[in-house]
Amino acid sequence: MDGIDRGVGVTALMVAAARAIEHRRPDALAHDRFAEHFVRAATVSRAWPVHPREVPEGDAHPVWGRLARYFGLRTRVLDDFVAESTQVVLLGAGLDSRAYRLPWPRGTTVYELDQAGVLGFKHHVLDRSGVDPAAGRVPVPVDLRRDWAPALLAAGFDPARPTTWLAEGLLLYLPAVAEQALITAVDRLSAPGSRLAYEIKSVREVPRIRDSPVYRRARQEIGVDLLGLFDDDPRPDSTIALTSYGWRTSTRTPFHFTDVHGRGPRPEPHDALAANRWIFADKITAKITA
Repeated sequence: MDGIDRGVGVTALMVAAARAIEHRRPDALAHDRFAEHFVRAATVSRAWPVHPREVPEGDAHPVWGRLARYFGLRTRVLDDFVAESTQVVLLGAGLDSRAYRLPWPRGTTVYELDQAGVLGFKHHVLDRSGVDPAAGRVPVPVDLRRDWAPALLAAGFDPARPTTWLAEGLLLYLPAVAEQALITAVDRLSAPGSRLAYEIKSVREVPRIRDSPVYRRARQEIGVDLLGLFDDDPRPDSTIALTSYGWRTSTRTPFHFTDVHGRGPRPEPHDALAANRWIFADKITAKITA
């Protein structure tokens, strides 16, 4: 049972492999003991590395070295972001195992929204592990390009409670209109005190960056065409919308967190990571209307 062998499902496996590698590093920023099981359970990824010793070129490898460290850093930052939350929504949950591996407060519920095939594969692998989640885990199969809010509400989500929302690596793949609808829906479903974190690319890469070793070798070595999956629509500035809705936002580069933690990717010439931005938002008031 794969159900995850193409498109964004393969990128979820790539991120899982990166987390598995990070988990085994002596200086790991994040630990995910379930990630290796996802990688080994899918046909397309069965031969991918899940340990630093399996990575040719070590940290110099563009995908399993530098990009994997990026995903490890992102995992740690967002782990810290959701700490102490009691209602969490993972938008584009992929193979995120936070419901199982983080020390949640008693009574926390984690809603996982993604395609039915991805969630089905994930449930199959985790069910075989014999480990119970550390929070109430509620899978919600949806297409995030469409109206997903009714399914979330039907699953028991409480919009009157402050919510922590994660869109980890999601908006890169959504059409602009779907991003705008998602931001509007998040605001509509968020009580004051809610929080949101998501990732964007601030500009479209110029040709010399689009030919960088990260993209080229991901295509050649593991069959993942990241550029082909990114949506090419002009991107909206969702921080403007959030501000008008009563959210306070901040924007950081991943390199900021490399400095904070002392580990992670650092800037390089013609860098595929240079345009990446991580947005953090807190809902302070109700929507501002004219």
